[in-house]
Amino acid sequence: MTQPAKILVVFGTRPEAIKLFPVIKALAADPHFTPVVCVSAQHRQMLDQVLQIAAIVPDHDLDLMRPDQTLDGLTAALLVELGKVMDEVQPDRVMVQGDTATAMAGALAAYYRKIPVDHVEAGLRSGHIYHPWPEEVNRKVIGAIASLHFAPTSVSKSALLAENVPAARVHVTGNTVIDALEWVTAQIAAQPALASGLADLEQRFAGKRIIGVTSHRRENFGGGMEAIADAIRQIAARPDVAVIFPVHLNPNVRAVMHSALGGLDNVALIEPLDYPHFARLLAIAHIMLTDSGGVQEEAPALGKPVLVMRETTERPEGVAAGTARLVGTQTKVIVTELFKLLDDKAAYENMARAHNPFGDGRAAQRIVELLGNEIGHQA
Repeated sequence: MTQPAKILVVFGTRPEAIKLFPVIKALAADPHFTPVVCVSAQHRQMLDQVLQIAAIVPDHDLDLMRPDQTLDGLTAALLVELGKVMDEVQPDRVMVQGDTATAMAGALAAYYRKIPVDHVEAGLRSGHIYHPWPEEVNRKVIGAIASLHFAPTSVSKSALLAENVPAARVHVTGNTVIDALEWVTAQIAAQPALASGLADLEQRFAGKRIIGVTSHRRENFGGGMEAIADAIRQIAARPDVAVIFPVHLNPNVRAVMHSALGGLDNVALIEPLDYPHFARLLAIAHIMLTDSGGVQEEAPALGKPVLVMRETTERPEGVAAGTARLVGTQTKVIVTELFKLLDDKAAYENMARAHNPFGDGRAAQRIVELLGNEIGHQA
C-alpha cells in the first residue's frame, strides 16, 4: 500500500473547529489519509472548548490571538506562521473551512507552495464585499485558489460555476455543521451532564418562551449593535418570554449589551457557551435571533425559526426554504418580526416545519470519499 496522503487541516476559530472536527475524525478513520491538525487560535478560549469536547489535540498550535489585533496584522502573522508549518509538514494537500482570516491565509500560503487546497463550505456568497466583512472577500480569495470545492448546497455550487470554477472541481456535500450537531446531540443524550449548566436558567424561565440570541458581526459594531440591544430590551419586556444571550467576548459587543441589558429580569447575559451547551440552547429555544452564519444552518435542524439580524446573507437557502428570515438591524423591524412569530401560531409553524436545506449529517464522509477519488486519480 502507498503511503497515506498527508492532509494539513488549518483552522483557528470555534465555528471552523465545529465544522471540521467531523472531517478530521473521518480522515483519521480512513487508512488512505493522515490528518495533521494546525490551529492558529484566532479564537483561543472558544476554540479550545470545541477541541476538548471533540477530543482533538492539534499537532501545531500557533497561538496567534492578541488583544485588539488588526486584520492586516493578523493576516501577516498567519501567512508567515502557516507557511512555516507547511514547510515543516510538507503536506500533500491543505484543507480549510469557510471564510476566516486563518482560512484565507492558509489557502494563500498553500498556493505559494503549489500545494492543492480543499475548501470545505465553499461557494457561499452574499454578493456584497462589505456584508459580511471581511468574510465575503476571504471566501472569494479561497475560491480562486482551491483545487476541490466542497459546496454545502446546490445554491453554493451555482455561485462557484458563475465564477467559472470548473464543474468537475465542485461537489455538493451538505454542510458538516449538521454532522457535528448530530454528533454532539448524541453525546448529550448519552451524558446529560455535558449540557447541564443551563438547568438553573431553564428552571428560572420555566413557562416562558425562550429567545436565544447571538450577535458578534463586525459590520454591526456601533449603531447596529445598539439597535439590536434596544430590540432585545423591548422583546424582554413581554412577560411571556425570556432571553438567553451568550455574549461574545469582543468588547465591542460586551460593553453595549451589558450597558443596555444588564439587570433585566427576563434577560440572562451569560458567558459564551461550549458546544454541548450551545446545542442545548438551540434545543430549548423557541426562536433564535442571530447575526451568525452557523446558527442559520444549525437551528433549522432542530426545527427552530431563525431571524437574521443582517442586511444580506450568504446562506439564502434558509430564506428560500422558509427556515430563516432577514430582519436587518433596525430595532422596530426586529421587534415586529419576532412578535409576529410569538403571536401568530401559523407563521411560527411554517418556519419551524420548513425543510432544513443544509444537509443530512453525512457531509464529512462524502468529503473524505471525494478526497480519496482525487488522490486515486493522481496516483
